[in-house]
Amino acid sequence: MAMRLVSPATSPHVFTSPGSKAPACAVAAAACFSLRLRRARAAAVAGAAAAGGPDRDGGRFEGEAMGGAFDRGLADIAKKVPLFEPAGDGELAAAAGEKPLPINLELWLYRVKVHTRKFEFPEAEKLLDKCILFWPEDGRPYVALGKLYCKQSRFDKARAVYERGCQATQGENPYIWQCWAVLESKSGNVRRARELFDAATVADAKHIAAWHGWAILEIKQGNIKKARNLLAKALKYCGGNEYIYQTLALLEARAARFEQARTLFEQATQSNPKSCASWLAWAQVEMRAGNNTMARKLFEKAVEASPKNRFSWHVWALFEANEGNIDRARKLLKIGHAVNPRDPVILQSLALLEYNYSSANVARVLFRKASQIDPRHQPVWIAWGWMEWKEGNARTARTLYQRALSINSTNECAARCLQAWGVLEQRAGNYTAARRLLRSSLSINSQSEVTWMTWAALEEEQGDPVRAEEIRNLYFQQRTEVVDDASWVMGFLDVIDPALDSVKKLLNLDPQSGTARQNNLKSTTEPGRSTISSSAGGEYSGTSTTVGSDTSDLSDKDDEDSDEVSSKKNNGEAADLGSDFDLDGFIKKRLGLDPAELDAVLEGSDPKGVVTQRRKRRLPRKPLPLLPVP
Repeated sequence: MAMRLVSPATSPHVFTSPGSKAPACAVAAAACFSLRLRRARAAAVAGAAAAGGPDRDGGRFEGEAMGGAFDRGLADIAKKVPLFEPAGDGELAAAAGEKPLPINLELWLYRVKVHTRKFEFPEAEKLLDKCILFWPEDGRPYVALGKLYCKQSRFDKARAVYERGCQATQGENPYIWQCWAVLESKSGNVRRARELFDAATVADAKHIAAWHGWAILEIKQGNIKKARNLLAKALKYCGGNEYIYQTLALLEARAARFEQARTLFEQATQSNPKSCASWLAWAQVEMRAGNNTMARKLFEKAVEASPKNRFSWHVWALFEANEGNIDRARKLLKIGHAVNPRDPVILQSLALLEYNYSSANVARVLFRKASQIDPRHQPVWIAWGWMEWKEGNARTARTLYQRALSINSTNECAARCLQAWGVLEQRAGNYTAARRLLRSSLSINSQSEVTWMTWAALEEEQGDPVRAEEIRNLYFQQRTEVVDDASWVMGFLDVIDPALDSVKKLLNLDPQSGTARQNNLKSTTEPGRSTISSSAGGEYSGTSTTVGSDTSDLSDKDDEDSDEVSSKKNNGEAADLGSDFDLDGFIKKRLGLDPAELDAVLEGSDPKGVVTQRRKRRLPRKPLPLLPVP
């Protein structure tokens, strides 16, 4: 029998175990084979397509296209073996019933954020259900799914998700308790919200958001002393935090204790000088105290801290407009619109400014553009209707008021709309309709002094002073008195520590003074143009960039410069505002905006697909600092 001898120099093939590492030559050979397999399959597919399909003389074409038996064999294998394509997000493991790798949780949560930004709620909900299925002990999917349901006004499903999350995490996740408490607070279930905030603090005593949210709830309910106690516990368990200091500072300003408020604001800004909300809140407190020069410098600090923050430009513009610097205010609003072209509130204030100091036609163009940007923004329709009423177009004003109420007829904006509509009907002589509208407004907000006094003035105008006096007495009987205790502050300022981030919706805590209320009542009940009112007391977001933490250059000596500044005002223009802040240079350097092109940006912006100039041309990033060579 013939045998074929193997040369001693040729070693037999060794099969390694699965745990051993393959030699480098074997790895290289496998990579080469994989590459040739890919090329062969691609060539086979391309040749088959050129020849009229895979069934048309496939074998003959492969033999002609590739030389050698080995390549022909590869072509046959390539037709049977699919190319490797990695399955995304652990789908293979999920299909096989195995738990995916933990990295897939992070990827899915990121995709949920992307889908939510694009309003693709069903896709986001499916991903979150998968996250809860594979990682039921993690609290983040429950929080994200609950917020997703809240955005869709599906509050019952959000409650069910939060309850399931608390059970799955055995009540040890404070974030789920806190989100559930916020939901109940917004729904008006104050008692339930208190219980949930308490559960969040029990789950984690260092969860600052729970303490702060609970304190805000008590402030809205008028329990100032209880709120202070909660904020003190937050400082005790969590240390210094900017949320806490800013809330306490606003409480001090509300009680007209401005020195204590300044001390707390200094602590907040020193801890986080990049927070725009702290600078803005401090500036508005100084405005209330009458220190306008210091307020202006604080506004400059705010825009330096966050150049793209819409509230910083908006509130600063309202301040300049109230000071009579109309051109300055107009310029600031145009900058705010160029940076935030999708914000209807800035266009609303600019429209009111143009109406007061320019023409109604310009204001109409701006109102229309703002309504196209966000058709569901009620204040735009209300302000537009108010302007049309002032211009004598009562029918148009009624239409705009109806449009505002069609969006929402039960919130605070609806109460203001009904009150304004009632004044319109009163001026038109429709007293029965005016009474009905004013009652509807008070059924939503029974604490509105302007509405009560408007109704009393209506009864006096109809010759019924007894009824008017009854209405006034009814207002004073039912209004909520908030009494603050000053003795609590004496020992608190000794235990202050530095603070941390920004706070939202806190400037609404400051009630209007009696003079401001009378002015609002006069401007509402009497025809004629009035100055624009602040509609930016909403939410402040602390988008941070860079700013220095030095506040030593802020001076509260405003009385010496007030006469000089007021004497330089001429037709709404201020020659010198007493500040060395280079606004044009700042927006050129930090925002990439040309001051001469602000009007063109305002006129040429498309409400449906507007894009900022900064997105069109990317500014070069600052070079990274060079590390020292060892």
